[in-house]
Order: sequence, then C-alpha cells, then structure tokens
Amino acid sequence: MAFGLPAVFAMAPSTQGATGPVWVQFLPFALILAIFYFIILMPMRKRQKKVAEFREALKVGDKIVTTSGIYGSITKLNDRSVQVQIADRVRVEMSRAAVGGYQGEEPVVQDSGSM
Repeated sequence: MAFGLPAVFAMAPSTQGATGPVWVQFLPFALILAIFYFIILMPMRKRQKKVAEFREALKVGDKIVTTSGIYGSITKLNDRSVQVQIADRVRVEMSRAAVGGYQGEEPVVQDSGSM
C-alpha cells in the first residue's frame, strides 16, 4: 500500500487536450445573458417607460380605471396622487400608481397576477 510520488501524479487529471482559449468557454454564458436581456429585460423596460409616460400625461377630466377596478374621473392632480370622483359628491384621493388606464381602452398597467 505504499504509493510513491509518481503514483500520485499519475492520478492527477491531465491538462493536455484543453479546449482552446478561455473566452470560448465563457461564450455560452454570454449568449444566455444576451438572450435573457433581449427576451425579458428589454420588453420590461419598454413597458415601464410606456407606463411612466401614461402617468405623466394624466390630466383633470380624464376618465380612468384604477388597478383595483374603480371607474372615475380625475378632478385634481398632485405630484404623487390624483383625486378621482367615483360618484356624485364622492371623491377619493389615491396614488398615481393606482391608475391603470383610460375607460374603454386596454389597461396600460398590467396587474402582477397576470404574469
């Protein structure tokens, strides 16, 4: 059972036959990251930009639907909130983020449960 030093070196993996330059080994990872960016991140950024533009374009008198499904008309705007009239003499103040879209149109803001 006496193994000598040459026997230990004989058990070590061979470094011969390594596959080309190191950057070739990282190429599959770079491709996966590129695919991830173009399929997931780029469309998400476009959607976020569209939602931000929608929220900035809100004005008094717009007929909107909130993300919770409440229909109303904007009566007052602040930097962070909107006041919405939902019935005669009934007004609620809510965050701009709660506005999901215009009445009668496709929602601009998608609910998180649909993804």
